[in-house]
Amino acid sequence: MMNPQAKKSDEVCFYTGTYSAAADPGIYLVAVNKESGEMRIVNQASGIERPSFLALHPNGEVLYAVSETGEGELFTYKIDPSTSELHLLDRKPTEGADPCYVSVDQSGSYVLVANYSSGSVNVYKLDESSTPVEMSAKIEHVGKGFREDRQEGPHAHSIAPDPAGEYAIVCDLGLDQIIVYRMQEGKLSTHYELKLPAGSGPRHLVIHPNEKFAYVVNELNNTVTALTFNKNRGEFQITHHISTRGETEQSENTGADIRISSCGRFLYVSNRGDDSIALFHINEESGELTAVECVGTEGKTPRNFNLLEGGLLIAANQDSDNLVSFKIDSENGRLTPTGYELEIPTPVCIEPCKKG
Repeated sequence: MMNPQAKKSDEVCFYTGTYSAAADPGIYLVAVNKESGEMRIVNQASGIERPSFLALHPNGEVLYAVSETGEGELFTYKIDPSTSELHLLDRKPTEGADPCYVSVDQSGSYVLVANYSSGSVNVYKLDESSTPVEMSAKIEHVGKGFREDRQEGPHAHSIAPDPAGEYAIVCDLGLDQIIVYRMQEGKLSTHYELKLPAGSGPRHLVIHPNEKFAYVVNELNNTVTALTFNKNRGEFQITHHISTRGETEQSENTGADIRISSCGRFLYVSNRGDDSIALFHINEESGELTAVECVGTEGKTPRNFNLLEGGLLIAANQDSDNLVSFKIDSENGRLTPTGYELEIPTPVCIEPCKKG
């Protein structure tokens, strides 16, 4: 670890996960100036191989990271309140291959993990220190999809709780399915399954702040599927599909990450190949999406990005080894590069720190 400077009043912080080797720094704490978008590394941690996805506990004191390897692991870190350094509390096997997503329920009682290559999902029960004490659920998906090259079997790409914590929502890229599990005391039982068009490859899903709509980015056919969400029944219904790409399309592209602004008016999606962020306006009555623009990320392969307080978007460009900051126009959601970037090897996840 480095000795960090304290976060300044005009900065917000976020963690960055990477595809690093265990001996190299893998998780970085970065501070960004809210006005200028200038970034700096505050500290960094090594000892974990390929920490490709991160999740902060609701208490802001514990960070979880998956090690995306053939023998997947879940790492748990305590965040030092005075230095922001990460101290390893625990590491547990996921009993699945290449975990690529981790999330925490709003109550802070459970951690959820998706294992991509083995097509399985896990739930871990947390103790009073927010450390996993046991794997309370493990489910292995079965079947295959339309594309023989990418959908030869199940590929769970994300798992996240609904806002009420009653359900765990899984996007399985290999099966072209959104699978909703009822989650009770850390146990999972199949509740609802939604089939997407063949060859879609659903990757990540976000629920609108009004909890009436949801959107999933489909990696393989470069679309966003707009959904209605019945939170009482825990069910989704498809309303329409829309391309993630602008008018100048390259031949090779895969959709990656998806985020909704806190105001609920703007939806963003990243394209790998086109190397862009697509902006959509959301009709707050119907949930319908309107394509607005695609903005280059000033790097290669934006696997992940996130929205920060202060009207900032940070893009993680995996194959050009850089983070790039953008200002968000509060009126129309359009992105403007700040002119600042930060060199970090193979960045693939942006996880904001707790506000304040």
